Amino acid sequence: MSVAKPLPHDAARMHVTGTARYVDDIPAPANTLHLAFGLAPIARGRITSLDLREVRQSPGVALVLEAGDLDRPADCSPSAHDEPLLSGHSVQYFGQPVFIVAADSHLSARKAARRAVFETQARDAIFTVDEALEADSRFEDGPRIWEKGDAGEAIDDSPHQVSGEIEIGGQEHFYLEGQAALAFPQEGGDMVVHASTQHPTEIQHKVADALGLPMHAVRVETRRMGGGFGGKESQGNALAVACAIVAAKTGRPAKMRYDRDDDMTITGKRHDLRIEYRAGFDDEGRLSGVEFVHLMRCGWAQDLSLPVADRAMLHSDNAYHLPAARIESHRLKTNTQSATAFRGFGGPQGMMGIERVMDEVAHRLGLDPLEVRQRNYYAEMAGGRLPPAPPDGISANPNTRARDAAQPEARDTGADLASRGAVGNVPASEAAPATSGQTTPYGMAVEDFILGEMTERLAERCDYAARRAAIAEWNAGQPLLKRGIALTPVKFGISFTLTHLNQAGALVHVYQDGSLALNHGGTEMGQGLFQKVAQVTAETFGLDAASVKITATDTGKVPNTSATAASSGSDLNGMAAKAAAETIRDRMAAYLAARYQTQGSRVSFSAGEVRIGEETIPFAEAAKLCYEGRVSLSSTGYYKTPKLNWDRIKGQGRPFFYFAHGAACSEVVIDTLTGEHRILRTDILHDCGRSLNPAIDKGQIEGGFVQGAGWLTTEELVWDDLGRLSTHAPSTYKIPACSDRPDIFNVALWDGENREDTIYRSKAVGEPPFMLGMSVFFALSDAVAACGPAYPALNAPATPEEVLAAVRRARA
Repeated sequence: MSVAKPLPHDAARMHVTGTARYVDDIPAPANTLHLAFGLAPIARGRITSLDLREVRQSPGVALVLEAGDLDRPADCSPSAHDEPLLSGHSVQYFGQPVFIVAADSHLSARKAARRAVFETQARDAIFTVDEALEADSRFEDGPRIWEKGDAGEAIDDSPHQVSGEIEIGGQEHFYLEGQAALAFPQEGGDMVVHASTQHPTEIQHKVADALGLPMHAVRVETRRMGGGFGGKESQGNALAVACAIVAAKTGRPAKMRYDRDDDMTITGKRHDLRIEYRAGFDDEGRLSGVEFVHLMRCGWAQDLSLPVADRAMLHSDNAYHLPAARIESHRLKTNTQSATAFRGFGGPQGMMGIERVMDEVAHRLGLDPLEVRQRNYYAEMAGGRLPPAPPDGISANPNTRARDAAQPEARDTGADLASRGAVGNVPASEAAPATSGQTTPYGMAVEDFILGEMTERLAERCDYAARRAAIAEWNAGQPLLKRGIALTPVKFGISFTLTHLNQAGALVHVYQDGSLALNHGGTEMGQGLFQKVAQVTAETFGLDAASVKITATDTGKVPNTSATAASSGSDLNGMAAKAAAETIRDRMAAYLAARYQTQGSRVSFSAGEVRIGEETIPFAEAAKLCYEGRVSLSSTGYYKTPKLNWDRIKGQGRPFFYFAHGAACSEVVIDTLTGEHRILRTDILHDCGRSLNPAIDKGQIEGGFVQGAGWLTTEELVWDDLGRLSTHAPSTYKIPACSDRPDIFNVALWDGENREDTIYRSKAVGEPPFMLGMSVFFALSDAVAACGPAYPALNAPATPEEVLAAVRRARA
């Protein structure tokens, strides 16, 4: 078996020895030109004069291009064709590329670019969502509104109401490898581009359009990225297009990489979001209706803001059944970097709204926030399907543990729990009813909800109840240091919400010596996708994963690929590779059966061998026999995700194939004099279905959690009054360090399988763990709430300054 083994990353040894090759490591000819952008010095206005004489006369400079020097318009947008490569005279944000310098070295190009003399006429810029609302500066004619029932009436008729707002900051991707591209001109005007990108086909399309070529004349190759996190889904377009234009004009290779300062200044970030909320609930904390208003700052160009804002709306329920809901989303245009894709793609921001509501409802009623969350969970039996049994077959419900111990044969099954309506540690009478037919605010039936069992299992394993009591005792006796704890869930939808992107292709070769080559449309950015797809391919032939060689993602081998995003890399490309491999395997089986005069059903592949009736031969010998028998040992494979049906305008349908689930419990301590804080302990139980590679999946969970916690605690983006990004370097922008991880960090995988027919019943694991970081934020809220009677209304990121301000609010 190759699938489900905890194998190391395929390039792990090269990563740690420094031999893994990235775009900047590719040997380039001596005549390669190195590019840099000249950047706009204002946030909004016109360039009235641009003197580039000193730039052109700088040492090593071979070419300088302005917008007017381009042979045809060059657009870098992934959506609305509103991102010109070079600004021309009109500037939309501070740091927008205005001209290109091509020189004999990277340093020469950067030095020359800074010698430009600008004369500008600044206009009033729009920086905040309030300013954008006042100016009606937006990307759609009005707000997008989705409704389920009459939320306003349900709230007004409720015994209790809460209302407020939460500010949720953006985030810099901070991939270790910066943006980079390298273009080689070919005969006949063709172009080969090496790019650090999550979307080679989009690079191919943009380069072809900029050069006036058909897509078949442009080939894009991506071997690996040093991190992406969504920041290389569309942000690499500008570098690749610039390199291709210079290479086409000069006939020389062209290379471009951003320094970190330029990278952070030019590229888009996670969308920041203000959520205004109103909710109604009963004495037990059950919600009757919720209203959300999303004010999303999108930046100067549309980029991917519409689907990001859509996904924030789609995840406004997180794990909770909302009987009535109204979600209103404003996509606001501002003179800042164009916000773009980032791990979770708007989902994390949307979830923060409902989690704030749960936290405030619990505070208002004096209840444990976990109880309130559990009481509002979707029903475990929604859709009429049973959840997987607990990993060890023993119920985590304290009311049944004694019976389980005494009567092993009477242990609870999923059906028992569902029939009693027990969710977590909430009594059956208080739990959500276990009936089918519960739907999301956008009308999708929730058929695979398993967080009831997962939550009670995690709460038991991490000793949540006892620790919460101990924390209350600690806080009563400690005037300066306060502790907090929170257990938060994640229910994340898996699929691209633009339905046609849910497809993938693969190419598999079996050579006559029994070795395999694999190519597919997914890109490797450190997440272990290549290893997983290699395991899937090897499994089909009964081989070890080491038998499979994965080559660089190449638009000349697999065309029309989707971005490696939406957590769909393994789901889509794994299925496509499996289809290709099965085609070859079945051809081999049919030929070998005929040769050995037996039935095809008696041919099997396992342990590096092929069993044909009563005989067994090595796989390599079988491959040689098939080659000599003129059997095709190469095949493409294709997959498209089933069951999807989505209307984003109405906000109705099934945008997701399935949901991935997770839960995290975090404990923190804060210093009430300074606002400084630490994560003391985190326990995670995450749902990967039947994991393709438990080691890689655990790594994704750990990294996703830390990155999510960083977004909500330390990573703060700051712009000055002129629209300049002040946090533009590692010295001014604080990502989590190794010392910021929890002192105690326990990660476990939920032992179940996907009810949907995914690749070996696994589940996506790229994005969902990111939202586990919410447990840290709400543990901080819990600690601050111990400082006084008022609800602290903590905002994100919860920097020491924000925590200190929240402490003062709580005491007031």
